[in-house]
Amino acid sequence: MIYEPVVADMATDSTPEETKVSDRGMVTIPASLRRRLDIEPGDKLRWDTADDGTLSVEVIKQRYGAFDDFEPVPMGGGGSETHDVAGYDDDPAFSENN
Repeated sequence: MIYEPVVADMATDSTPEETKVSDRGMVTIPASLRRRLDIEPGDKLRWDTADDGTLSVEVIKQRYGAFDDFEPVPMGGGGSETHDVAGYDDDPAFSENN
């Protein structure tokens, strides 16, 4: 997967956002922050603390699939066949028609 980090610099924001930690340790990211930082489902948050107790959060955006940047490789044939690279073509235990 390709991750694209975005650092949320909360110190420069004019209006602080406040949320409550649930009894299970869960926190809801306010909608205004999700929109401003373009946080979407599947994105990750990387948490870090400084020696003085300052908490920083980095948004790790997942915008691409793991293989989106790969070029397809021709494997011969008309393209609709499957190719058994493990060598189990003739083994009935591995047949899709069982």
